[in-house]
Parts: sequence; structure tokens; C-alpha cells
Amino acid sequence: MSVRRIPAGLLTPAAVTAALALLPVGYLVVRSAEGGLDGVARTLLRARTLELALRSLGLAAVVTALCVAIGISLAWLVIRSDLPGRGFFGILAALPLAVPSYVAAYTWVAAVDLEGFTGSVLVLTLCSYPYVYLPVAAALSRMDPATEEVALSLGRGRSGVVLRQLRPSAAAGALLVAMYVLAEFGAVAIMRFDVFTTQIYTSYRAGFNRTPAAVLGLLLVLITLLIVVAESRSRGRASYAMRGNPARRPPVIRLRAGTRAFALAWATALAGLAVGFPLAGIGYWLLNGSSARVDLGELSGAVGATLGVAAAGALLTTALAVPVGIIAARYRGRTATFLEQSTYVGHSLPGIVMALSLVFFAVRYVPAVYQRSPLLVVAYAVLFMPAAVGAVRASVLQSPPVLEEVARSLGRTPLQAVRAVTLPLALPGVLAGAALVFLTAMKELPATLLLRPTGMETLATQLWAETGSGAYAAAAPYAALLMLLAAVPGFLLGRRSLKETS
Repeated sequence: MSVRRIPAGLLTPAAVTAALALLPVGYLVVRSAEGGLDGVARTLLRARTLELALRSLGLAAVVTALCVAIGISLAWLVIRSDLPGRGFFGILAALPLAVPSYVAAYTWVAAVDLEGFTGSVLVLTLCSYPYVYLPVAAALSRMDPATEEVALSLGRGRSGVVLRQLRPSAAAGALLVAMYVLAEFGAVAIMRFDVFTTQIYTSYRAGFNRTPAAVLGLLLVLITLLIVVAESRSRGRASYAMRGNPARRPPVIRLRAGTRAFALAWATALAGLAVGFPLAGIGYWLLNGSSARVDLGELSGAVGATLGVAAAGALLTTALAVPVGIIAARYRGRTATFLEQSTYVGHSLPGIVMALSLVFFAVRYVPAVYQRSPLLVVAYAVLFMPAAVGAVRASVLQSPPVLEEVARSLGRTPLQAVRAVTLPLALPGVLAGAALVFLTAMKELPATLLLRPTGMETLATQLWAETGSGAYAAAAPYAALLMLLAAVPGFLLGRRSLKETS
């Protein structure tokens, strides 16, 4: 990492990205100010606010810890062990991203009547652990085995060296999980577990006084910033780039018979609970529901709208994230830190807050985009920016900075060196980030409900409308198609995590 001055060609687009990501905060500040200092103080000092904070943080902490444990263990088994069928399990490990959390929650509530904190932890952990698995698996695939061999030759264990090199990837995945849980609405609402997001939603619908909801939103932003700062410090200042060419095949650890059987049972159980159980629930609704009906016109229209806005969101998000990710990986200082951390703010907010903030600014300043698809695409970019930024940063961190220095010694400017060297090397990570955003945007619900153009329905909004009226069988075709479409980028992400091990 360098202390050089950030080139204007990177700084300017990164500043635009940061400004867009901080837009919802401006809305929350305006709304909070409408209630005055007394209104803000009353909301903050209520016992209910402290209870909600403890509930939200407790849920985020438990789910994040479980996802880190599951993601690292599963990535190690798939990439570094002789687990039977590890290629198959590697693909299955990414597929929970194709399962909307609200769909998973419905299947568990309908089958087991599971609610509250326990149900929320179960559903969110099963839906979120790929956020840790994917970056850790990618890091394991590209890790230079020479460092482990040196440690073993010095009489030290392999695990310490491996875990130290996995720290940036695991921390980035844990950060995504924590923010995802803090901003989650659908699953916790179905599980009847009150947290910040459900209270904000209730407050917005209760009346015209939106000050309490805005104050809670700002408090959620503050909590997220504290988590982001902690994650940034956990990375430290060490360099994790490889010197020379990466090993094409990392060392495979042979498991003992008993350990292999336990590992196989562990991977199978995870796949069954995270993917098999929701599929079984949807299959039951399709086969046995009395409200089943399929309007092919509505279904095809929803598919087209889903793919169109998700693809546009992925392209915009990736374009905005590239300069920020490069700056975060290559430069130090307050400016670089601010630019990176600002992109995480929007992801911490519930979709309804994000949507209302964009409506507020669109009506006042850009009325031409109100109730148009571009506003929804911008919402996706703000909501899912951290996934793209994290993917770019992690990929750039693992490319040797000495190659950029060589390009500059040959007369290239810093920006030309980035275009000629950094971006081509980081392209797989950039594409993986885009796929992750595309997948997540297809499932997004609250912002889509509020910002979609009149007459446009996506698979997620149609699914929510049907399940909201209790027509689970009518919702099943939309749920099945949504999971099928989301499984394609999930499959590609799983394949990518295995590519360098084959």
C-alpha cells in the first residue's frame, strides 16, 4: 500500500460514488431536524431504543460469528482438503445466495413454526454464510503455498499462517454479513423479532411524524460506521500480495477417515438446510397448494423486469465501485479511508429508508426520474456498493503492486498504470463483485416495492404480494423462478472459487 497522492482520475469518480452513497444520510438529517433537538433526545433516550439496539447488535454479532466459522471451515474443506465431491459442495456453498431470506423464513415458519431470535439467527446464517465463504475460498485458491512450507520448516503450524493471510477476506465477508443483518427486514418481520428495521418500518407507516424513524436510521448509520472502522483496523497495514506467479494448485490436506466422514456430514447438512429445505418448501406449495395459478404473461413480464433492473444495477454499481476499491487497496490516508467507508453507509439502512430518501431528493431536485427505472437502479447501487467495493479491493490487494511500479518506471502515469496493469489483474474479482450485486439486486424487496415504475412488477414484488395475502401456492412459481435465475450467478461464483484448484 502506498502513501502517494491519489490521482485525480481516480479521486473524482470515487468522490462522486461517496457523495451518492451518503445521500440517504442527508435525508435522515433533514427529517431528524424537523423534530428538533427535543424530539431527537426523546427518541434516543427511550428504553425501547436501547432494547432495539441490543437486539440488532446481538443478532448481527451471533449471525456474523456463525457465518465466519461456517464460511472458513467450508472454504478450507472445499479448497484445501480431499473432501469427497468437494467440487460439487463448492458450487452448493454459493447457492444460498439465490435464496431470498424472506422465502427461507416463510418455509421455516410454515414447516416448523420457528420464530423469534433463534429463528432469525438460523435463517440469516443459512442465507448469509456465502458472503464469507466466497472471498475466503478465493483467497485460499490464490494463496502461495511457499509461506506454509516455510512455517512448517521452522516448526510452526500451518493454521496460523493460513488464518493470518485469510484475515482481510474473512473480515470483508464478516462486514457484509453484519451490515446485511442490520439492514434486514423481511426475514425478521416474518420471524416476529423486533429490531431497528422493523421499528423504522412501523414508525413510517404509523403516521406523519417520521422523526423517530429518521433518528433510528441515523443511529443505525452510526453503528454501521463503528463496525466498518473496526473491520478496517482488523486488516492492519500488512501487505497480502503474492510475489511472483501464484501457485496453480494449492496443497491438498488428506483427512483421516473419521474426520472425512464428519466433514462430509457437515457439508451435506449445510447444503440441505440452506438450499434443500427452501426448495422442498417451494415444491410443496407448487404441488399441493389450492391457490396455485400461473399467468404466463405476468410471469414473463416479471422475469424481464427483474433481469433488466438487476443487470443495470450491477453495471452501475461496479462502475462506481472500481475507483473506490482501487484507492482502498493502494492508498493510505484519511481521504482513502473516508471514500471507502462512506460506501458502506447505504448498505446499513433498510430498503424503505433508502427508497424514501431517493424519492425525497428526486421530487425536489430531479423530478424527471421520479417513478422511473433509473431511480431504482441508483437505489441498487447505493444499497449493494459494499459487495462490489470489497470484491475489487480484495482482488487488487492480491495483485503485486510492483507491476504498477514497473509500468510507471516505463513512463506510464499512475492512472495509465491502473488501466494497463491493475484492472486486468483485478478483472476476475471485479466480475465476481458484479455477479454478486446482480444476484442480490434480483432479490431486493423494500426499495423495489417503493421505487419501481407504475405497472412494473418484479419476481420479488409479485412474490411478496402473493405471500402477503397467504396465497403461498400462487407465490411458488415466482419464488421458484427467482431462485432459479439467482442460482445462475450463484453457480458461477461457486465455480470461480474452484477454478484455480482444478
